[in-house]
Amino acid sequence: MKISRWALACTVALLFAGMAAAQDEAPKAEVFAGYSYVRVNPGFGAPGVNFNGGSASFSYNPNSWLGVVADFGGFHGSKFGVGADVYSYLFGPKVAFRRGAFTPYVQTLFGGAHGSAGGGCPEITARTRPQGIIICGGSDNAFAMTAGGGLDWNATDHIGIRVIQAEYFTTRFLSETQNNARISAGVVFRW
Repeated sequence: MKISRWALACTVALLFAGMAAAQDEAPKAEVFAGYSYVRVNPGFGAPGVNFNGGSASFSYNPNSWLGVVADFGGFHGSKFGVGADVYSYLFGPKVAFRRGAFTPYVQTLFGGAHGSAGGGCPEITARTRPQGIIICGGSDNAFAMTAGGGLDWNATDHIGIRVIQAEYFTTRFLSETQNNARISAGVVFRW
């Protein structure tokens, strides 16, 4: 009888340990929403422009370290009387290192971007195109990609703070490659 009680106690302890371990597993889904700063380098010899806006992403996590991300962003900037907007839609893998109170991660996302510009026709735009074409406004769709990572602080099991997300953000508008930087911070909700 003593052995069977001991076996029963061990079985119950293992069941409770399994349930406790299941609670420490990675969330199956994460939703991020926050502020984003983008330093846009338009190319064509034009000076860089600061864009401000927001990003939102959804991550499905099939296991504790791998996630599949869908990221959407909208950013606005202006310089020399010309305003511009960029909207991005990116998808790809994310690798997270889930340990304790902080979760560092890296990700590479691919997709597209839509850019539009409008406003006055400053003299500088005549020099921005090699062919001497003056661009006063318009829109374009382009390839886009980000590569980088970030750090989440796990405030609770279901809410985190994205302390920083820093990425190289490249686009290819008007057949010219733009090498940009994107920095984001915000709130992460987990299930």
